[in-house]
Amino acid sequence: MKDIIFCKGGGCTAKLGAGALSRVLSKLPKKEDPNLLVGFEGSDDAAVYRINASQAIVSTLDFFPPMLEDPYLFGKVAATNALSDIYAMGGQVLSALNIVCFPEKMDLNILGKILQGGNEKVTEAGAVLAGGHSIADEDIKYGLSVTGLVDPEKIWRNSGCREGDALILTKKLGVGIIMTAHRIREASEEVVNQAVESMTTLNKYASEILRQYQVHACTDVTGFGFLVHLSEMLEDGCSAVIQADQVPRFDKVEAYAEEFYLTAAAQKNRNFMGDKVEFQNVSFAMEEVLFDPQTSGGLLASVSGQEADSIVEELQKQGIPAQIVGHVIPRQEKTVYVRG
Repeated sequence: MKDIIFCKGGGCTAKLGAGALSRVLSKLPKKEDPNLLVGFEGSDDAAVYRINASQAIVSTLDFFPPMLEDPYLFGKVAATNALSDIYAMGGQVLSALNIVCFPEKMDLNILGKILQGGNEKVTEAGAVLAGGHSIADEDIKYGLSVTGLVDPEKIWRNSGCREGDALILTKKLGVGIIMTAHRIREASEEVVNQAVESMTTLNKYASEILRQYQVHACTDVTGFGFLVHLSEMLEDGCSAVIQADQVPRFDKVEAYAEEFYLTAAAQKNRNFMGDKVEFQNVSFAMEEVLFDPQTSGGLLASVSGQEADSIVEELQKQGIPAQIVGHVIPRQEKTVYVRG
């Protein structure tokens, strides 16, 4: 099964660029509905629709082409990534539907392995896989449409950072760079296994811990990379200082970046940030790690500076490689300052 080559470079590197997407969405008419608490007017991870005073439905969908040759692992990664949007909103998962694009002439056993992997992660999430939809396509694509539940008073938006907040990242960066190196057989098996383990780890566990504290803003770091997702969190009028040496990243990822095992999506992210970011004594390789598109990345949460140490300690006790990576400051000329 591993010898079947259907991976052309996928995962969240397949996302449209943030700039192009925002221009298209800005032209769509917006229907006013007081129960639509979160729509596409911002850059949030999922839609939220209130059904009563204490409950709201969280809806999301996510699918992409393979970034791994193993169909079973690809299914697990794609499902983990799709489920993450619910956790990034502070919700719990209820149900999921499969989204499948598959070539008619390809071995259906491959599809079976993909769906098996996806179903295992939905089950681990405590949810039910309720069906789905498939179409014939030239290339494989897989993901989920996911429904969750959240308290309308406890929704985590990806905006709302407050001055003095600490920024916590719950997974290591560098997945896109590692997968690029892996496709040309330049990544070590150990590092690839670390990346796969991270991509198949549900953000459920980090979200459950974070829900015990006051979270001012939260998102999951995916295709737009750490810096673009962070800039979206700061759109309310704050800036942030990031300490590059505190950012969790995978072994050897900076060495791979120095060898230019990079993605086109990372360069789109760099172009989008433009003059919004200032690097101070930061290497080119570390810049690339911060622009790198993440597939099934971690949660980036803006929390009270007074609670941050306790949150990180609790996350780390559960084996989550969380770190305080920076803090929120009053609005400056730049949106983000990255210090070496």
